[in-house]
Amino acid sequence: MTEKEILYIEDAVNHEIYTIETCVEIIDCLEDENLIKLVKKILKKHKTILEMFMEVL
Repeated sequence: MTEKEILYIEDAVNHEIYTIETCVEIIDCLEDENLIKLVKKILKKHKTILEMFMEVL
């Protein structure tokens, strides 16, 4: 893998971590169960994406 490709993946990993952290913060603020379920679904998807990136590294 080239250095440029590694930097791209690292940037993508950082974006996924930020999204995961934001989802957790949002869940803590929500009261509506439907919204909580939706954000948890989004959170799960981004955790899966993060795991895939980590396998590449």
